[in-house]
Amino acid sequence: MLTNKMMRERDLAKIWHPCSQMKDYETLPFIPIKSGKGVYLQDFDNNTYLDAISSWWVNLFGHANPYINEKIKEQLETLEHVIFAGFTHESAILLAERLVKLAPEGLDKVFFADNGSSAIEIALKMSFQYYKNQGEVRDIFISLENSYHGETMGALAVGDVALYKEIYNEILIKTVQAKSPALVDEDEALHSMEELFKTYQNKISAVVIEPLVQCAGSMAMYDASYITRLKALCERYGVFLIADEIAVGFGRTGTMFACEQADVTPDFLCLSKGITGGYLPLSCVLTSDKIYSAFYCDYSEGKSFLDSHSYTGNALACAAANATLDLFEKEHIIENNSVKIDLLNALTQRFYELPNVKEVRQKGMIAAVELDGFAPEKRIGLEIYKYALKHEVLLRPLGNVVYFMPPFVISDTQMQKMTDVAYDAIKRL
Repeated sequence: MLTNKMMRERDLAKIWHPCSQMKDYETLPFIPIKSGKGVYLQDFDNNTYLDAISSWWVNLFGHANPYINEKIKEQLETLEHVIFAGFTHESAILLAERLVKLAPEGLDKVFFADNGSSAIEIALKMSFQYYKNQGEVRDIFISLENSYHGETMGALAVGDVALYKEIYNEILIKTVQAKSPALVDEDEALHSMEELFKTYQNKISAVVIEPLVQCAGSMAMYDASYITRLKALCERYGVFLIADEIAVGFGRTGTMFACEQADVTPDFLCLSKGITGGYLPLSCVLTSDKIYSAFYCDYSEGKSFLDSHSYTGNALACAAANATLDLFEKEHIIENNSVKIDLLNALTQRFYELPNVKEVRQKGMIAAVELDGFAPEKRIGLEIYKYALKHEVLLRPLGNVVYFMPPFVISDTQMQKMTDVAYDAIKRL
């Protein structure tokens, strides 16, 4: 019978894990997972863990969801994948139609890719090439301080988390950062943005933001009013707005898309993670007919958008995404989540009782508890992670910030346990 120890040894002999210092695994054994069901994961020693972070924010309807399983199996019997240049298939067409219907008005075209970073790269390239197709070179992108948009080179360039970006600074594209409304007053953040618009006038292709929550930036949050005012500013200066909803889309902030709360239509909407319910890699960029038209020409004019990915529009991933959207519709997820959002709020307010808690914040089904008084070298997030695993909960703090982003199928009892374990872990520090 396979055990955790056996699987760890086999893994370490061959695998280099992401977002890890592999030497840590000498003293912090990772968990080999055998199976998943609902909000729970089970290892090879039959321990279970409540997945309070949706396995890096992707899982919406639980592991091994019967309905999504069924729809993937159905797709598997007819078509697993086909080249998406010069070909298409029903699952991709249906998904594109549904996304356009759900998205803010005016986003009428869908470009498929296979992961979140790729979606950001596509939006950056489209915005740059849109202007170049019209004879302009706009080689500057603006993002927010404390932002994160992925790990590929363009996505890293527009991010601002030094841990990921700093080592590659010499080889990144040109970007500048405006102040984040999650860290400073909204008026100050907008003033900072406008000053950059003036400084780099007619040189900026786009501004890219994570609407409402800067997730990898320690779950820093801000109001929708900033997005509304930013969009007006972008229109005044003729700059595109890219909304990176890779982590916050599909109900995470309480609405299907975070931009809805600002009542704006971005020029590019980037989606991934929860789009397939956490099953398969898939991403897409939604944009307008106006932008699409700037690339529409005879081939000899050289204005085509030539970005491509081998698994673009993968049929199995599209089937999982359509099944995910079915569940949103059939189970009235957005409406029903409002009750869970209220419960999450009530359960996290008690964290203020603890003397080492600086702030509790929440947007929809994302909640964060920021701790105070701990130096980074203490790695208190690691201590919380280890304590939670011993008590059958998977938490993965971001530095001094403990956050909750559970699957939408979590029950009231499971939500109580999730927050109880986090509370006890923080209290013990």
